[in-house]
Amino acid sequence: MIGQTLDALGQGFHVALQWHNLGWSFAGVLIGNLIGVLPGMGPLSAISLLLPLTYAMDPVTAILMLSGIFYGSQYGGAISAILLNLPCHPPHAVTCLDGYPMTRAGKGAKALGITMLASFFAASVGIVIMIFASPWLVRAAFAFGPAELFAIMLLGLVAGGTLSTGSALKGVCMTVIGLLLGVVGTDVNSGVQRLTFGMTDLSDGVELVALALGLFGVADFLRNAGTMHTTGSSLDIRWRDMRPSLSELKASFMPMVRGTGVGVLFGAMPGTGPTITTFIAYALEKRISRTPHRFGHGAFEGVASPEASTHAKIQVDFIPTMSLGIPGEPVMALMLGALLIHGIQPGPQLISQHADVFWGLIASFWIGNVLLVLLNVPLIHVWVRLLKVPYRLLFPTALFCICTGVYSANNSLFAVGEVLVFGLMGAVFVALDFPVAPILLGFVLGPMVEENFRRALLMSQGDLGVFASTPVAASLIAATATLIIVQLGLALRRQYPKRIPAA
Repeated sequence: MIGQTLDALGQGFHVALQWHNLGWSFAGVLIGNLIGVLPGMGPLSAISLLLPLTYAMDPVTAILMLSGIFYGSQYGGAISAILLNLPCHPPHAVTCLDGYPMTRAGKGAKALGITMLASFFAASVGIVIMIFASPWLVRAAFAFGPAELFAIMLLGLVAGGTLSTGSALKGVCMTVIGLLLGVVGTDVNSGVQRLTFGMTDLSDGVELVALALGLFGVADFLRNAGTMHTTGSSLDIRWRDMRPSLSELKASFMPMVRGTGVGVLFGAMPGTGPTITTFIAYALEKRISRTPHRFGHGAFEGVASPEASTHAKIQVDFIPTMSLGIPGEPVMALMLGALLIHGIQPGPQLISQHADVFWGLIASFWIGNVLLVLLNVPLIHVWVRLLKVPYRLLFPTALFCICTGVYSANNSLFAVGEVLVFGLMGAVFVALDFPVAPILLGFVLGPMVEENFRRALLMSQGDLGVFASTPVAASLIAATATLIIVQLGLALRRQYPKRIPAA
């Protein structure tokens, strides 16, 4: 069995290393990397714009190029998140929490170096999982029904309060605001519009990219609008600055491993996006850390774990997409559409009927990630030089790119207005010492929690016992209850500390 797998993988490398396939894979990685850095852009916009170009391509070449754009833009998004506090792709909002403070402390290049190592390590593990564990992961995906998905997303929602560097109560309040924003739009079951206030532009809900860029990028610009000095004027940038020390590597290694594990777990679950994965990886890392107070102030673990989780999920996400025909996120839905356009039907028979596509794609992942490292070793110096740009030039340029990117996604000026509104909200919340990251978590998870809760009750004819009917769901519900009890205990302990009797 292993011998047959290795033979098939060898054939995949033969396909991926053909000059035309290798060239398009390189082009995809380069385009994705550049688009990921641009504020307001992301893999969804890039693949949507370039998908028509693949109509005349060979199916294998088209999928290799689109895949290169996908994971190339993931790393590019981390660059703008770390250097400019702009999460151009929502999963990188978590990276902003510690990546940008590292930049402000003069460690931006090391943060990018850790990101590069974490992404390559996690992608390599994800590829190995794809090769040898695809059948098992497909069976595991079938074990997660609506009740199990509700339970694990509820756990992630409750854990969102732990992302706060201050009061857990403030984190919960921000999560509730995210939940309210998440229910805006048309209810998929009843067709009733909720919280749209008569505005037809809100019938499809709040724009996720507008929310992320407003809360993190624009809010930071508004808070620093009076700053006219150069952001990186105090940094002495050298090539060796990208290389983390042995102690920094040691501190980042286990977070990489744990983040990769979280990414693999969520990658096998259809319907879960990478944003959920990064939030849960970060919350897990902060929960088990002996020094959780460092998170949010430039902890290496706060960059390594979420970046590893998102890159591992990207690779494993292809398993349910190609083996079951179930995309895990909108980008995967586009990849699914690209397969269908070229007459390739995703499903259990894909490996046997289109072995060149499946194994060529897996081989291209490794080749593409190597190309990504080779590209970014020289390019990181270029990105770090962005820190030399004065704020008075950087602000209007970045805001123009944000508005252009958000407008081009849906050709809607209303989305640009959303960015401004959420930017003002974010600036006010940060000024009042309220964390904004839980808003994004509540926004993403809220609709999924509601959808799976209603679906589970519909299937069980209203029996709440369905959420404890399987060991997986019961364990996750118990973990959520435990987390709530622990948080309440800590809050009461801070509110009513033990009084030391007078001697």
